[in-house]
Amino acid sequence: MARVLSAFVLLPLVFGTIWFLPPVATLVLAEVVLVIAFFEYAGLATALGARVPKGLVVVGVAAVAAGVPYDVTEVVLVASALVVSVLSLTTARRDGQALLDIGSSLFPLLYLGLPIGALLAVQFTAGREAVVLLLAVIMLSDTAQYYGGRTFGRTPLAPAISPKKTVEGAVCGVVAGVALTVALAGPALGQTSIARRVLLGFLIVGLGIAGDLFESQLKRGAGLKDVSSLIPGHGGMLDRIDSLLFAAPGFYVFLQLGRLTG
Repeated sequence: MARVLSAFVLLPLVFGTIWFLPPVATLVLAEVVLVIAFFEYAGLATALGARVPKGLVVVGVAAVAAGVPYDVTEVVLVASALVVSVLSLTTARRDGQALLDIGSSLFPLLYLGLPIGALLAVQFTAGREAVVLLLAVIMLSDTAQYYGGRTFGRTPLAPAISPKKTVEGAVCGVVAGVALTVALAGPALGQTSIARRVLLGFLIVGLGIAGDLFESQLKRGAGLKDVSSLIPGHGGMLDRIDSLLFAAPGFYVFLQLGRLTG
């Protein structure tokens, strides 16, 4: 019940912002989500023994995300990475864990900043219809995986990473996600073939599953079930957007390749 109630509260906020407000409102909402997700990530890094300068890194992560839709990704990413790397010299440890600290500080620029930036770039370049399509496919696929796995799940998908995820649940997610992509891709992609829509559906859902497993791998390494209890029934913000962190860049690349080859 908590899972459903959380969805009823969050979905109107997210889709209403994207559909009815200008793109800058989506940017603001995305940055808020990003900051929350970063501090949850920092908790994971701390659990693994890393020291992350949170105030400095969160600024870099937010800047990278904001830079992608404005075509200044390289400048912001390089500048953020340089600042974080240079300032790490002032907090160097004597226990040989400097690489752990630096890697954990630089990784969220790629893991969080670039994917959220890609999501923003999708709206800025392809319109609100494309963002709604991406989010709807991810959400429906996640829901189908969850309930399909509970109903039909027998075969573990990745037992070493996430014992509860099943092949049957993943299949339900793929079927639901591909079907929705085929049905709704018209406004986002224009006149395009069914085969291209199916390919896009597989891409979004497949990368979403990979993103989910990737975050599960991070949590398992840190000995955590959820990164937080922020969203009742869903865990933390990072738990909620883990699929999107892989699917959004893939969707953005798909759209860009389509423009180049179309």
